[in-house]
Amino acid sequence: MNIVSLKWDVLEIPLKKPFRITYETIDKYRGVIVKICTEEYCGYGEAAPAPRITGDTVESTVAALHRFKPLIITKDPVKIGKIVEMMNSSIVGSPSAKAAIDFALFDILAQKADVPLKDLLGGRKERIETSLTVDIGSLEYTLKSARKLLDAGAKVLKVKIGLNPQEDIERVRAIRNITDAKIRVDGNQGYSLKRAIRVLKEMEKYEIEFAEQPIPASEIDNLKILRESVDIPIIADESVHNSLDVLRLIGKVDGINIKLMKSGGIYEAMRMASIARAAGMRIMVGCMIETQVGIAAGTHFALGIGADYADLDGYWDLTEQPYEGVEFRDGYNYVSDKSGLGVVPK
Repeated sequence: MNIVSLKWDVLEIPLKKPFRITYETIDKYRGVIVKICTEEYCGYGEAAPAPRITGDTVESTVAALHRFKPLIITKDPVKIGKIVEMMNSSIVGSPSAKAAIDFALFDILAQKADVPLKDLLGGRKERIETSLTVDIGSLEYTLKSARKLLDAGAKVLKVKIGLNPQEDIERVRAIRNITDAKIRVDGNQGYSLKRAIRVLKEMEKYEIEFAEQPIPASEIDNLKILRESVDIPIIADESVHNSLDVLRLIGKVDGINIKLMKSGGIYEAMRMASIARAAGMRIMVGCMIETQVGIAAGTHFALGIGADYADLDGYWDLTEQPYEGVEFRDGYNYVSDKSGLGVVPK
């Protein structure tokens, strides 16, 4: 069995509303859907580049795919490790392009094994509770967004913070006053260490499940100080992209957010998860704004390894859903019981 084709399509889909975090406001999704075929199977993948996080763009992703295509045509898709090593040797960076190819290869491998991908990856869970995200906005906007997500079945709300400390505290307080659902906060590197300590100390009274990356990614030692200064657990996101980063963070945070677009796919993410587990760290599986192709891959990965937390709602704000592969029900993500990734075009 050999790879006979690698094709891709660039997608641009408007969001239902602008999505605001500390360093940018997003009004549309731009990504690349990849399809790899052998004589018997076809696998799907997705690249959802985020320049400030992954360091790549749609344009650089397409350029990388052009570079990778002659390298992988005729190769055995089951030998994923060799293909990943070949891509890494060919291009430094371009994690989104690598992730798209990685997903498609794992899709083919699981189809060949005739099992859902989650089972191939360990099969530790059948469903996973996922947070739904309240982005940055006014107090009125925050409450409106939170109520809408709670009505849709959310049991966990992830509240974006990091721009205005007092407003952030008020927004979290207001949400806690209307629900006993779990609340997580995500600073997207927006605070200084001193400010993060002050804000999180104030938020402790609102029963926050954890705080994600409140301070800049490069401040590894300050993450340890922050962790020791507040009672809210600290999860690293932008500080962790690969296995080496996980090793650097041992003893400095309570857990890590593995995003497959940062890691370059499932192959490296499995190594990251193994190190984190051995070090007693909690594992969250997150996402960018993605279609259900990428979210399906993230959900299968989270279910396979038995992740502690998930933030896999990246398709919620898209005005179109060109692919199906994930079902959200009563606060949980489920995937298809079909073999492979279980993704189908609409």
